[in-house]
Amino acid sequence: MAEETQSSVTSSPSSQALEQFLLLAKTAKGQATVELVKQALSAPGVYVFGELLETDTVSELANGTNAGYLKLLEIFAYGTYSDYKANSSSLPTLTAPQITKLKHLSIVSLAAKSRTISYETLLKELDLSNVRELEDLILEAIYADVFQAKLDQKNAKLEVGCFIGRDIKVDSLEKMMSKLDNWCSNSASVLQLIEEQILRANEMKASRKQAMDKLDKDVVQLKQTMLQVASSEQDHSQLNMTGQGMQQRSSQPKKGIRGSALPLSVTSRFN
Repeated sequence: MAEETQSSVTSSPSSQALEQFLLLAKTAKGQATVELVKQALSAPGVYVFGELLETDTVSELANGTNAGYLKLLEIFAYGTYSDYKANSSSLPTLTAPQITKLKHLSIVSLAAKSRTISYETLLKELDLSNVRELEDLILEAIYADVFQAKLDQKNAKLEVGCFIGRDIKVDSLEKMMSKLDNWCSNSASVLQLIEEQILRANEMKASRKQAMDKLDKDVVQLKQTMLQVASSEQDHSQLNMTGQGMQQRSSQPKKGIRGSALPLSVTSRFN
């Protein structure tokens, strides 16, 4: 079973390249099956082997003297070059193309754990003696579309962007399902938290709008009150001015009626 991830370049070319071996596996028997496995492990562009492992003829290798080829195929499907080195005494010897392919797959497994891989880690995991060999191997994998990456020679590390999907064991599906369940549970919790935050934000927005509406209403009422007070004061001022004018006019001496009074000087003459 080929692992599908967002980081996969594509698994279609590898699956198509494997198709011919799946057809041959339907009729292959005994040594022919062994040769079929050898060819699949060496064939360019074939990087997934789960379907081949599931065929009856390949599964039958577990019961004979060629069981080592079945274990070797399983390492190419699920393992790394380090796994092969640890069990090489009980496994068939690899050809140069097979070694290169398994090392490419090993880099993919490392990239699945961390997109940034130090040269030190790669040299150790791939059993290489110098950086030149490592960089040549990486470039071969990039040209083969096994992964896309950048060589950071200054900091001695590999920056992997995306990579092909590898096969996964059937018994690993439970672990994967458990991780997916945890992810779904965490996502649901985060979603609920986001919804609560949205609800709280909407409540705050509504409360703020209500406060602003009240403030606007209070401002309008205050303006109206101020206008009323100003108008009242103006009316009162006009009344005061009118009253003062009337008092001034009433305090002025009244003019005498002609013939009714004589000037003081004239009166004094008579006296």
